[in-house]
Amino acid sequence: MKNRGRLIAALVLLSAAGVLAADWPQYYGPKRDGTSTEKGILRSWPKEGPKVLWTAPVRIGYGGPVVSGGKVYLLDRDEKVGDNLRCLDLSNGKELWHFAYDAPGRFDHPGSRSTPAVEGEYVYTCGPLGDLYCISTATHKPVWQNNVWKDFGGGALPKWAITQNPLIYRDLLIVASQTSQAGVVAYDRLTGGLKWKSAVVAADVGFLRRQIGALLGQVGNAGYVSPSIVKVGGEDHLVMITAAVGAGRSASGGSVSGIDPLSGKTLWTYRNWQCQIPVPHAVDAGEGRVLIVGAYGAGSAMIRVQKNADGSYAVTELFKNANFGSHTQPPVLYQDHFYSQYTINERSDGLVCMSMSGQVKWKTGEDPPFVRGGSILVDGLLLATDGNTMLYVIEPDPSGFKPLARAELLQPGQNWAPLALADGNLLIRDQRQLKCVRVAN
Repeated sequence: MKNRGRLIAALVLLSAAGVLAADWPQYYGPKRDGTSTEKGILRSWPKEGPKVLWTAPVRIGYGGPVVSGGKVYLLDRDEKVGDNLRCLDLSNGKELWHFAYDAPGRFDHPGSRSTPAVEGEYVYTCGPLGDLYCISTATHKPVWQNNVWKDFGGGALPKWAITQNPLIYRDLLIVASQTSQAGVVAYDRLTGGLKWKSAVVAADVGFLRRQIGALLGQVGNAGYVSPSIVKVGGEDHLVMITAAVGAGRSASGGSVSGIDPLSGKTLWTYRNWQCQIPVPHAVDAGEGRVLIVGAYGAGSAMIRVQKNADGSYAVTELFKNANFGSHTQPPVLYQDHFYSQYTINERSDGLVCMSMSGQVKWKTGEDPPFVRGGSILVDGLLLATDGNTMLYVIEPDPSGFKPLARAELLQPGQNWAPLALADGNLLIRDQRQLKCVRVAN
C-alpha cells in the first residue's frame, strides 16, 4: 500500500510538471487561445530540421487536427463524396478508424473547413455544408446529427461554405448558425437536442442586406467566425462577431455581441466594428478586454466590457488600429503583447507585434513573409508556420523579430490550417499531407 501511494504521488507530480502526454482537444487548444503549458520545447534544430515522426496523406483543405488520448482526429473531405472524420494513432500516423457521410458539393477554396472537438468518448464535427455530428469513439458511429444551416432556414450556402469549429461549454455544444432564424445555437452535447438559439445577432438593416446578398451570391455577406468565451468580471460571456456589408470605410451593419452561454440571451453589443468577411474569433485580453481582428480594411479594435450596478453591461472602445489585424487566425497573447500574421489581400505586413495599448512594435513585412499560417505559444516560444512551406521557432519579443530556428517541411500552397501540439509532438498540414514533428526534448 505504501509503494502504491508513492507511485500515485509520483504520477501526480509528473502530471503537474507537464511530463505526461497533454491533449489538444479542440480548435486552438485546451483553452481555445493557441497556448500550451508544455515545457522542454527545443530552441534550436539540427541543420536538417526537427525530426518528422510520420507523414499521413490528406485531401485538400484548411481544417486542423486535434489530439485526445493518444489519437489524432481530423475532418477530411472529398468534394465528390462528402466529409470523413479520420482517427489516427499519434505514435505512428496509422489510421485506426474513420466515419464518412455523404455531403457532395463544391465551393470557392474547396476542401475541409473546421477543426473537431473532443470531450470524453465523443467527437464533434461541423462540415462545410452545415452537417453537425456527434460521433462515438467507441462505436465509430454517430450518436446524433443536425444541420446548423438548413435546420434554421439557411438558403444558398455562403461563398466559402460553413466554417464552424464546435465549442464545448459544460453540457452544451455551441456553434453559430447565422441564418434568418438563429444567430448562435446551443445543443445538448449528449443528445443533440436544441437548448437555445440566440436572437439573430445584429438584427438590423445590415443583416437583411446580408441575407439578400447571400441569395445573390455576393462576396462579403456571411461571417466565418466561431464563437469564443471571454471573462467579464468573473463571468463567462460567449462572444460572436457578425459580418458587415461593403468594404473598408463604406462597410456597415457589422457587430460584436456578448451572449449568456447558458441561456442565449444577448448581454451587450458593440457596433463600431465593420469587417465584410470576419474569420478570426474574439480574443480574451484580460480584465474585461476583448480584442477583435479582421482583414478587408478592418484592422483591429480593443473594447472593454464592464457590468453596471443595475446588472446591464457597458462597452467602451479603447482603441482601433488599422495596422494590426488578421485574415484567418486569431492573434496569440504573450506578456501583454499580441502576435499576428497580417498578410492579407491588400497588405503584406507579415508577422506583427502589437502592445496591449495598441502600439505596433514591429512587423516582418515580406522578409520573411508570413501569410495566414498557424501559431502556438508554448514554453515562452512561438511555433509558427508561415502559411506556405516553413515552420519557425520564434522568441516573442516586443523589441524585434527573433527567429531561433526554421525548416522547410511543407509542400508549397495555401497552408492555413491551425496547428496542434501534444506531448512535444507538433501536428502541421499542407494540402496533401499531415505531419507529426518532434519539437521537444
